Amino acid sequence: MSENIMRIIDLRGRKLSRAELLAAMPRAAMGTSEATDLVRPILDDVKERGAAALRDFEEKFDHVRPEHLRVPVEEIEAALTTLDPEVRAAIEESVRRARAVAKNQVPQDFHTDLAPGARVAERWIPIQRVGLYVPGGKAVYPSSVIMNAVPAQAAGVESLAIATPPARDNDKGLPNKTILATCAILGVHEVYAVGGAQAIAMFAYGAKGSEPQDGDVLCDPVDKITGPGNIFVATAKSLVSAFVGIDAVAGPTEIGIIADKTANPSLLAADLIGQAEHDELAGSVLFTDDPELADKVQENLNYRVPKTEHAERVHTSLSGTQSAIVLTDGLDQSIDAANAYAAEHLEIQTADADAVVKRIKNAGAIFRGPYSPVPLGDYMSGSNHVLPTGGTARFAAGLGVHTFMKPVEVIEYDEEGLKALAARINAFAVSEDLPAHGECVLSRFVKDPYDKATLREQEAEAGLR
Repeated sequence: MSENIMRIIDLRGRKLSRAELLAAMPRAAMGTSEATDLVRPILDDVKERGAAALRDFEEKFDHVRPEHLRVPVEEIEAALTTLDPEVRAAIEESVRRARAVAKNQVPQDFHTDLAPGARVAERWIPIQRVGLYVPGGKAVYPSSVIMNAVPAQAAGVESLAIATPPARDNDKGLPNKTILATCAILGVHEVYAVGGAQAIAMFAYGAKGSEPQDGDVLCDPVDKITGPGNIFVATAKSLVSAFVGIDAVAGPTEIGIIADKTANPSLLAADLIGQAEHDELAGSVLFTDDPELADKVQENLNYRVPKTEHAERVHTSLSGTQSAIVLTDGLDQSIDAANAYAAEHLEIQTADADAVVKRIKNAGAIFRGPYSPVPLGDYMSGSNHVLPTGGTARFAAGLGVHTFMKPVEVIEYDEEGLKALAARINAFAVSEDLPAHGECVLSRFVKDPYDKATLREQEAEAGLR
């Protein structure tokens, strides 16, 4: 018999505190501190030298020196003409569904009338310029173009720029053609053949040109950077986040599955493998109260893993400390453990999935039932696949239209509305030892707010009391 691939974490018979339950969950180590020393000089160099530094780093890390760091529009459009019709149809359907969901995500302005002449309104304003990062590496991610660009467009972002590494098989230093074709489908024409930490630097600081085709300014700085990436991209985003917005510092991808005896162990194994394919550090965690089901999942993994194309990567991921089968005393403990884990993707494969969904407090996205696997969300469900990782779903949400907008309150008080509160505002301000705050308000109604001896009389005369 083959040795089981996934380790077991046995919570049965244990009453764990919240801290103990959080500590028991399998996690991938983020370890951005080591990357910081490598990334900071890249950021500084791009800030100083602009396009010249970008070309040097592309040559160093991606082994090509792009002639055009900003991809010519004709190359973007040409990529669409050569796109496989079946792939194009799939991308267009993904875009259609994502746009339908994003349209309904747009938050509405509102106002609250508190008294005569006293109104507070809230406007949702799109972020003006956004940089979208699309990773390369082990796979090609046109889906990430869709997941970032569609909600930004629905939000009304005026200026969208995409950065993605040059393709390994393109001697001109252009990005992958499927990614370029997806940009064309979405109508995004500001695309840069720049990857890694240097792309984040370009978005954060902007970049001056260094060759005639760049122009004086290759890329203007953005107001917010979104999109996943490796440890160097994550570290770069973290370092620039003090002065430019970011969506999150993303860690390795992960899946959690809550399953009971009614679940199909073959499908569970397939779903765990599907997530493990992403990366050797990807986390795959199964929560179940059925030891027999756990055994059957292990058997299916032993059968399936050697047959999948990226078997070595998958095996490394599933056997790593970030992955596990968590055995529980019952469904209640499975739910508690899943809420502690706060998975990026959480599948529910139980007899009463709706009841379980209602009890989930922490998850990036919930996939209900055996016919809602994570790859559906990756590509075509209409949901967004840029989700919080590493347990941050306890307090963070996935990418959406709201990511690209900011609520701004509008305070609308007239003379009557302010007059009704003036004396109380002054009392509040004095209690905080900020008397000029109160004097600012009182100046609109009394003759001398600085004459404290007669102030109460002045307030009464002005009708403030």
